[in-house]
Amino acid sequence: MNTILALGSQEFFDISEYIKKKYGVNLAAKSSLVEGRLSTYVRGKGFWTYGDYFEYAKTEPSGAEMANLINRLTTNHTFFMRENDHFEVFTKETLPWILSLPDGHDLRLWSAGCSTGEEPYGLSIYIFEYMEKHGYGIDRFETTVLASDISEKALTAASGGVFHHENLSAMPPEWVGKYFYDLGEGYFHVMPKLRANVAFKKINLLDPPIAKKPFHAVFCRNVMIYFDAETRETLVSHFYDIMEPGGWLFVGHSESLNNIRHGFKYLQPSVYMKPL
Repeated sequence: MNTILALGSQEFFDISEYIKKKYGVNLAAKSSLVEGRLSTYVRGKGFWTYGDYFEYAKTEPSGAEMANLINRLTTNHTFFMRENDHFEVFTKETLPWILSLPDGHDLRLWSAGCSTGEEPYGLSIYIFEYMEKHGYGIDRFETTVLASDISEKALTAASGGVFHHENLSAMPPEWVGKYFYDLGEGYFHVMPKLRANVAFKKINLLDPPIAKKPFHAVFCRNVMIYFDAETRETLVSHFYDIMEPGGWLFVGHSESLNNIRHGFKYLQPSVYMKPL
């Protein structure tokens, strides 16, 4: 029987401080999570201490090992239609506003912290449904959704577009049939038109974002719960700088912009707007 490799307090401090400073993820009080997710892996790599493994991960030239470390410590759990009222607000208020703009044919949306892809694919479905309902030809619009995450593992899964039926259980059955192929044995694959509407990219949210044009809406939901106030303030400032005046910011239901400095206007719980 394999025994768990004990994580020393200094080792946890070194790892957690580095991850927080470099990637913004706050692992404070989560030493058991770090230990549980790394113990077998560290042993398998031939190391007998987390400290030795961590030094190796930081100095490994390709950066692949640090990516492995982040993948193992980042929680990626989501499902379609999560916090669905945000999509309803987007459909009833945000989309009509975007389409009323002079450049409204070019929808610029960002799913920041997209995990395994349920959010950007779901967002695309709502866009397609709105266009169909209101008689817009989808070919008239550029609707690519930027979907980013720090985890390469999550992005690989998202780009693959294969989901278990449990992830789709909250979605109307007619939408499942309309936007997914049934692969059998409980798995479904996104249709090509849905996959083509999403561009996946690895992005560290602490890095100043770069975009050719400002975004009309940013979804960053259930991401900031892992950040402290200072990091949240930096992140929200990045969103503000890269957003179109009048643009919408959606955060998770358990999140808010309280207790940090920001320029957004509060609209309703977890929904904000950059003033015109």
